[in-house]
Amino acid sequence: MLLNRDLHPDTDPAELSRFGDDWWDLNPAIFEHHKRSSSLNFALIPAELRSAAKHYVWQLINHADPRPIAGRTGRLAVVTVAGLFAASLQFVLKWFADQGVTQFSQVTQEMLDDYIDSLKDDEVSIDRCYRRITEIRRLWAYREVLPPSMRLPDAPPWAGEDTQDLMGRTRGDRENRTRRIGEATMQALLSWAIRFVEDFAEDILAAYAERIELHSRTPEMRRRAGHTGQDRHSFGELKQKAADYLDGLRQRGESLPGTRRADGTLGICWRHLQVVLNSSSSIRYSSTGRMVIESGLPIGEDAYLDAPITGLLDGQPWRSTRITRDESAELARLLSTACFIVVSYLSGARVGEVLNLRRGCTTFDGATGLWLMNGLYFKGAEDEDGNKIPEGQSRPDPWVVIEIVAKAVSVLERLHSSHLLFVNRIGPHLNRPKLSKRKGEARSDRVVASDLAAFTTWVNGQCERLGRADGIPDDGRGPLAPSRFRRTLAWFIRRRPRGLIAASIQYGHAHTRMLQGYAGSYESGFPDEYAFEDWLFRMEGLAEDERALGRGEHISGPAADAYRYRVNAASKEFAGRVLAKESQARDLIGNPLLQIHHGEGMTCVFNPATAACQLRGAIDDPMVTPDTDDCRPKCPNIARTDRDILHVRQRAAEFAAIVDDPLAPSIRHQRERHELARLEAIINAHEREGGSR
Repeated sequence: MLLNRDLHPDTDPAELSRFGDDWWDLNPAIFEHHKRSSSLNFALIPAELRSAAKHYVWQLINHADPRPIAGRTGRLAVVTVAGLFAASLQFVLKWFADQGVTQFSQVTQEMLDDYIDSLKDDEVSIDRCYRRITEIRRLWAYREVLPPSMRLPDAPPWAGEDTQDLMGRTRGDRENRTRRIGEATMQALLSWAIRFVEDFAEDILAAYAERIELHSRTPEMRRRAGHTGQDRHSFGELKQKAADYLDGLRQRGESLPGTRRADGTLGICWRHLQVVLNSSSSIRYSSTGRMVIESGLPIGEDAYLDAPITGLLDGQPWRSTRITRDESAELARLLSTACFIVVSYLSGARVGEVLNLRRGCTTFDGATGLWLMNGLYFKGAEDEDGNKIPEGQSRPDPWVVIEIVAKAVSVLERLHSSHLLFVNRIGPHLNRPKLSKRKGEARSDRVVASDLAAFTTWVNGQCERLGRADGIPDDGRGPLAPSRFRRTLAWFIRRRPRGLIAASIQYGHAHTRMLQGYAGSYESGFPDEYAFEDWLFRMEGLAEDERALGRGEHISGPAADAYRYRVNAASKEFAGRVLAKESQARDLIGNPLLQIHHGEGMTCVFNPATAACQLRGAIDDPMVTPDTDDCRPKCPNIARTDRDILHVRQRAAEFAAIVDDPLAPSIRHQRERHELARLEAIINAHEREGGSR
């Protein structure tokens, strides 16, 4: 069935699906470690169209599109085939069967018109309508490679009419397709993730390493390693080890390791004592065991590990007790999730790219002072024929990241021994279960979403227990998902340029790394996310400017006429504009009509050829912007609105108070008097031109 596909080296040809099977396993051809298990269940297709469906899907899997659909060439990725099979093709074929179709050749143009009507009558979402219409167009495109009975009519469906015209509306507003994470939620989430990486990691790593060491001493692991029995102790040695262990528990005020029995009572966890003392299972029946029983120590719910607590939370130990054996596994998973939050959010990389990162992916370039992160990319990784390269390709240039990202990578490298950073199973059981069809060893996006929920639950539980007010609030926009991080980062960089992203990470530092380093090159896709946020931000500002002009707002300054022209012209040009994809935003924001940037007490009607400030970006880059923090008073691009003048008046009042202060140093009087005169001149000029007082 996977005739023309690259397969995993460990694939057993005898286990590959065959054409005659009703269930096709696609996993041998999926190389991305984060992808979920994929298969096709043809039992869901009506029986009369099942054979034709297999012929068609086999062509999709093994051959390129005979006629390109939506401008794309090359062969579909197998995960794409699985997606369209589940989301669209099943629906199309069921609808055909409901109309009495037993062969694709029986479909008529009139029937396809009825199909459009049914989509409208059933109130199917516009996005699904587009996808289901595309599947009929794709089926028609493959007619030449299918047997005659499996071909749609010769004429293109709906005479080639655009889907937008068929449905009477566009595919929808991209604003809601990926919801950003709320500001308060993201700040708290990242803040706690950084605490894990910077403050809690050493304790968790030590405790988990101890757990792994104890696990290696269990009888099962010793047998696997070739040891047939326990190490022998000299006379009295085991009893002395046990006595020292009990003394340590007493000094720390801790309990004996315990376990909850089936009847609800607590009993000593002899298995834990066995591995701690490196003894046999008969210890409970020995004199050493009697010493433990008669020690007078209470029995706990779990077993404390020896790793000390050194990390601090607000200057105090982050835990009042040492980490227990069972807690260590949970905390290790939470630490791994915290590292994902830091790496994913602060790199701007795609989810799949993050989940496929390998050990040793970060380096420090001493010449530039930059931290670099190397990895694979999958989107756009195609061969010369336009076919997706399933194993991805190494980035020709690395992401540029900040130091906390490199530290998170280092923590992951110490947490486990897998070659993948975000391995699905941490610890001694790194191999996939034999029953699993999935080839990848990394977490899937669905597993990460579950981990993010667990991380939030743990943090909020701790905050409630400790009476803290810095928990992670629900942003009311649905579950946290890793796909929301890139959109959220773009929003923060565009909307909070003078604030903090989180935990004292300065915007300017992150902006330089994210947008001027490789993470901001167009191949990474992140500038498209940023450009889309910039587009939304400018549209909102344009609407506000137009309303203000409509209310009679006065404009002064050398660029006043250019400001009024751009606001009015841009409103006519872009009102109601819908973007089909984010890359369009990057082209549109370069339009001169949208080059209006509001600063403090001024508005820049930006013309890069005459700007007096330092530009952010190359002059020929559509995303170039002025540095409004470096605005020069005599720049010809300056305009001032009534809103700007309110800010200027406030600043003038502050300087007037200083000038009127008789205790202020004379040199300061002179400097502030000069600035006050400049501000008053701006206000007077604005008023002379008819501005509001």
